[in-house]
Amino acid sequence: MAKTITTRYDVAQHLRTPEEMAAYLEACLEEANGDAAFIAKALGDIARAKGMSQVARDAGLSRESLYKALSGERTPNFDTILKVISALGIKLHAEAVHANSSTAQHVA
Repeated sequence: MAKTITTRYDVAQHLRTPEEMAAYLEACLEEANGDAAFIAKALGDIARAKGMSQVARDAGLSRESLYKALSGERTPNFDTILKVISALGIKLHAEAVHANSSTAQHVA
């Protein structure tokens, strides 16, 4: 019987277009549940897909510090996140969250 050889899945290999990168980040933001390190890791995946050296240059950071910041093992400064998002060509936006009518509190 032949052995089955498996390789580790790397999402960065599947993020080819800016639209795919933005959709991936959007999905991660929805799933993060407040976990900033999770979002940093997602940004790291996108940065690897785009080319970590180029993203580091565009963000004004060293490649090593970018790897550390986006490893998912720590929570980077918001300033770093903003620099990386800009370097990736991604735009953040805000959206109002509306309370569900069954859980909304009514003030009399």
